[in-house]
Order: sequence, then C-alpha cells, then structure tokens
Amino acid sequence: MAETTGLIDEELEKARIAWLYFIGGQTQQEIAQRMNVTRLKVNKIIGQVRQQGNVQINVNLPLTDCIELADKVSSRYDLIETIVVPDLDDFMEQKRVIGEAAGSLASGLIEGRDLGVGVGSGRTLSFVVRTVSAKPKFDSWVVGLTGGVTSGSTSNSFAVATTFAHILGVQCHYLTAPIYCANPESRNALLLNDELTDVLARTEIADVGIVSCGNLQMDTSLTQIRVVKDNYDALVKLGAVGEFMGCFLDSFGNPISHFLNESVIALPPDKMKLKPISILVSGGLNKIPIIRAILRAGYVNRLVTNESVAHALLQGPR
Repeated sequence: MAETTGLIDEELEKARIAWLYFIGGQTQQEIAQRMNVTRLKVNKIIGQVRQQGNVQINVNLPLTDCIELADKVSSRYDLIETIVVPDLDDFMEQKRVIGEAAGSLASGLIEGRDLGVGVGSGRTLSFVVRTVSAKPKFDSWVVGLTGGVTSGSTSNSFAVATTFAHILGVQCHYLTAPIYCANPESRNALLLNDELTDVLARTEIADVGIVSCGNLQMDTSLTQIRVVKDNYDALVKLGAVGEFMGCFLDSFGNPISHFLNESVIALPPDKMKLKPISILVSGGLNKIPIIRAILRAGYVNRLVTNESVAHALLQGPR
C-alpha cells in the first residue's frame, strides 16, 4: 500500500511540474522553489515528459488532486461539471490558464452542433474564445450577452463576441447599447428599438452561455463606469458582493434592490438558469464571494476556476 501511494505521489509531482512549466509558463527555478525540490529534479522530469510524448498542445497528464477537488465542488453546488486548474502567482497567467481550460471545455460542447452561443465580457473570457477550436454547424451564431462600455478594450463584450464568432466561422449579433442606462426609463426607451429587442431575445434563446463575473473593487472596468462609480457606496451598503452580467447580487445570488439592476442592458441572471449549457469562467481570491453567490443561486451548471477558489467554495455553509 505504501509503495502504491508513493507511485501516485510521484506521478502527481510529475504532472504538476509539467503543467507549471508547459502550461503555466513558469521557469524551472520558479517551479523548484514553489514545490521545494531541486532544479535538477525539475529539469529531469521535464525531459522525461518530453521523451514519453506527454506534451502535445497541452500536458496529457492528469492532476488528480485538481480532479478530486473539482468533483467535490460539482457535488456541493449541483454542477454538471467543474474544472479546477492549479494556482499561479501571476495575475494574468492565472486568467490565461483558466480561460484556456474553459476554451477546451467549450470546444467539446460546441463541436459539430447547430446552436446559438452567448458570451459575456472580461479578460478571462478573451482567453476562452481565442482557445476554442470547435466548428459548429453553419447555421450557428454568437451573441454578446451584455451591452458595452465606452472605453475600448479587447476584453469588452463587442470584442469578445467578435473574436468568438470569427474563430467559429459564424454570424455575430451585438447588444449595441451601453451596459447601463441612466435610469430604467431610458432603458425602456432604448428597447423601443426593434433590432435591439430582437438581439436581447436572442440572448435568451442561445443554447450556450459562457460568462464571467466581477467583484466590487474599485479598480475593475465595470466600477469605473460613471453611473456605477457614483452609486458604489450604495451598492455596497445594500449588500452587493459583485456583478454577474452587469446585475449586482447579494451573497445568496439575489439581485439587490437598486435602480442599476433595472437599468442594465444584458441577459438577466435568471434566464441563464434555462440554458442547457452555462459555464462560469472565473478565478482569483477576490472573486470568491460573487462566485459563491452565483453557484448558490444555481445560475450556471458548469464552472472553471483555480485551486484556491475551489478550496474556499468547499469551506463554510453552502
């Protein structure tokens, strides 16, 4: 039994070193310090992995502890599937590997099917759409699930949806409106436009939803929008822990009572529940409250995140 356990530990160590080097982009010295082993051992394992043909586009070695962690999260929050990737110290590298893992998941769900795919915004999702390699049937389409922001970025809703549609080779539909209107009345006025309401309806009938979420720290792109910044203190006072497709939620996933939630141009969270495939792609310790809220409310049926977030989701009350 002890011998078997030792072999499993060796394989796990090999898998983690290979993952950190080939996927996580860390140097051999960084890996050696992180895992408290010699650099010589790291170099030897990387060479073995190459010789054994375990390195392709990704590392064909299972990280069993991440798989076990994912299974526990799925069970606790009634998810169809969870993918957990190792923690990385670099902020953008962590987003990249979470996004790429979600892209691989989405590829398998989209390949060869006739469907509508809704996609949100954010830096992590920009990595998702660039990683997808699937080709759906010709009549498939992509739709942005939220309105836009005024500052340009490769991670805003229009750019993410455009890139996704281009990679899939399908038509793209946009919510060509700001994500927040000044008040509910101006939102209602905008929705008198038939083309806009048609696209909003399309966000509801999309078979797939691939989304992220945002915390309420003041350095996020969403909290820099003037109307959000002006109401930031009120949102916090009302118990908001973050936003999901522009809708501000409390710790149990309920939309808070604030006019911004009645002024948003986006798919409502409760409509995400109706989708056969809904994937939340998000990680980082600062996202734990909003990720937990989304899972508590059952808005999505799949999750892609990192180890520390998965561990936190298993602590305390569901």
